[in-house]
Amino acid sequence: MDFSAFSDATFWAALLSIIVANILLSGDNAVVIALASRNLPPAQQKKAIFWGSAAAIVLRVILTITAVALLTLPYLKIVGAILLVYIGVQLLADSDGEEHLEGKTSIWAAIRTILIADLVMSLDNVLAVAAAAQKGPQETQLLLLIIGLGMSIPLIIFGSAMLLKVMERFPIIITLGAGLLGLLAGGMLVEDPAIKDSIQAALGDAKLAFEVIGVAIVILVGTYMKKRNAAKEAH
Repeated sequence: MDFSAFSDATFWAALLSIIVANILLSGDNAVVIALASRNLPPAQQKKAIFWGSAAAIVLRVILTITAVALLTLPYLKIVGAILLVYIGVQLLADSDGEEHLEGKTSIWAAIRTILIADLVMSLDNVLAVAAAAQKGPQETQLLLLIIGLGMSIPLIIFGSAMLLKVMERFPIIITLGAGLLGLLAGGMLVEDPAIKDSIQAALGDAKLAFEVIGVAIVILVGTYMKKRNAAKEAH
């Protein structure tokens, strides 16, 4: 194993991006885990949470590795960038797509519910983590995924309640997280194989500019949507 990657600043920047994006976008997943297992006896609740989360984590890693590979194909990064901008705007606008789930009385039914719900809700996580991994050295992307997801999952499972309280107390964290998704989207867009050479020929190294534009779009549109939603609720 080549340990030189650990001295590379881009490795640590990408790892931090993976952890932040995964934690920030996993709040709904943590809620689903609690909802699906709430009717079980306490001992079975712990088992359902552990095994349901473990199975979801394994599948999420597989999906993310697949996403990293697919993002090398032309035009898919453009689609991914658009989706990341949408996810960031929705996150900032507080639009909630969480389904209402019934608590299960069987441990296997609870695990199945956790697994299915997590997979359905993990598109944002997979895209964001795949984009963040691509910010690191190419030869360490798989290592970044394993370490980043491995470090963030325990925080999600055991610290979700605390994280939600911190986000409520310091809303700036949500804004910064949404901005991170915009930054990842801008970087992903400019790196798409279908347009990368054309952009470099016309604008030179424009990655930073696209990242700044991505941040600005997500924060401005997301803030506008949030104010509009608040105005609707007030009426």
